[in-house]
Amino acid sequence: MSIKAFAARIFARNVYKKIQKWAQHPVEAQEKVFQELIASAAGTAFGKDHDFISINNHEDFLQRVPVRDYEALRSYVDKVVEGKEDILWPGKPLYFAKTSGTTSGAKYIPITKASMPYHIEAARNAILCYIHETKNAAFVDGKMIFLQGSPVLNEKHGIKLGRLSGIVAHYIPKYLQKNRMPTWETNCIEDWETKVDAIVEETIKEDMTVISGIPSWVQMYFERLHDKTNKKVGDIFKNFQLFIYGGVNYEPYRSKFENLIGRKVDSIELFPASEGFFAYQDSQKENGMLLLLDAGIFYEFVKADEFFDENPKRLTIKDVEVGVNYVMIISTNAGLWAYNLGDTIQFTSTDPYRIIVSGRIKHFISAFGEHVIAKEVEEALNEAIKASNASINEFTVAPQINPEGDELPYHEWFIEFEEEPQDLASFAQTIDASLQQQNSYYYDLIQGKILQTLKISKIENGGFTSYMKSIGKLGGQNKIQRLSNDRKLAEGLKGFVIR
Repeated sequence: MSIKAFAARIFARNVYKKIQKWAQHPVEAQEKVFQELIASAAGTAFGKDHDFISINNHEDFLQRVPVRDYEALRSYVDKVVEGKEDILWPGKPLYFAKTSGTTSGAKYIPITKASMPYHIEAARNAILCYIHETKNAAFVDGKMIFLQGSPVLNEKHGIKLGRLSGIVAHYIPKYLQKNRMPTWETNCIEDWETKVDAIVEETIKEDMTVISGIPSWVQMYFERLHDKTNKKVGDIFKNFQLFIYGGVNYEPYRSKFENLIGRKVDSIELFPASEGFFAYQDSQKENGMLLLLDAGIFYEFVKADEFFDENPKRLTIKDVEVGVNYVMIISTNAGLWAYNLGDTIQFTSTDPYRIIVSGRIKHFISAFGEHVIAKEVEEALNEAIKASNASINEFTVAPQINPEGDELPYHEWFIEFEEEPQDLASFAQTIDASLQQQNSYYYDLIQGKILQTLKISKIENGGFTSYMKSIGKLGGQNKIQRLSNDRKLAEGLKGFVIR
């Protein structure tokens, strides 16, 4: 064992002990965060407008601060963007993470001096938890690659702005700098396909041990490596041991990845966003990711099926239940208050608090009242893949409300297969049966002859990538929307359907 690996194991043990201190006292950890947030922001414009000085507990907070999404908070954010101080959080942000808005173009998410360290610490701690549990630290001696957006930052009224992954690239610890790839110059390439080709050239002869990124874009990197060498990734990188990912569920990609790699490798799931780093997989043995309860974020949860009611109940960590679909609401040391992140989660454990991401509150199919969510379609697809030995590159689902002729409406699945099932009809039936088993609303609609069983439209090889390129969203943090309640994405994919 190298000195570096030995030191990593000692460091991992110490960090793990610190994590356990708050993980074993979750309610107290959240109460401390809540009080610190309110006290820190009492003098801001938002704090004065919402009488933070009089907030002593969560009940007071509920009465004064309503749930808002970005659009509802925008009047405050716009002042911050204009360069004004003490609006949502004391002073000015260090950065704006620029993301794509759904209704109003670009969104500017503030990242402050208080919040920035948690983005870095959480990713580090995820790896350290892995080292502590598995005792495997040998990979720290090899090269590590993080497929991310360009680190080139612009400036707006004295505040730097860019993609979150590009901002984070400026904070890579010194002890990782020699191991980290690609080079800064390659990382700054904007065109994704050009960038991936350059990364292949830089890494192909290196001892890569850790690879990280959104699965769909890491898959492209792996495919380019295979095309160039005609070898499995695991043969090119014989010491490749760990895949770190976030952004989408890895399970639909797992069989394809294992085929590209040629063997199984351990993986760590992360739950980062521009708004904060919320959770990471702390164990290879347990289901779910550890919710970070001492990281400058106060959490509230609203049951997803009550979210659009007039006055839905906002729960704190002590009131949640395992297996219930919740919309996650956050208040943060970046100045977001009772902010609807848009993600839905489910708890897999409350001792400690572990979660899975179940979807987006706006990304569902309920054109007929079926309330189908991402977790359900992903689980159904995984069952079909395992039953057939098929593998996929990408997929999305949309309702077909007005089919031709006298057909009943149905859910249309657009799937790009890497390995097509021998019996496509049986594959579709397995998915449909699983959805009916998971979702009683969908079951009732199928059994009541309101919907017919789903149909699969096969997408040509590379079709999803071509589509993303056509709309200027190839690579980086961009990802395919799993579920749509309309046909906008479906219409965009029409030209790539195999007839």
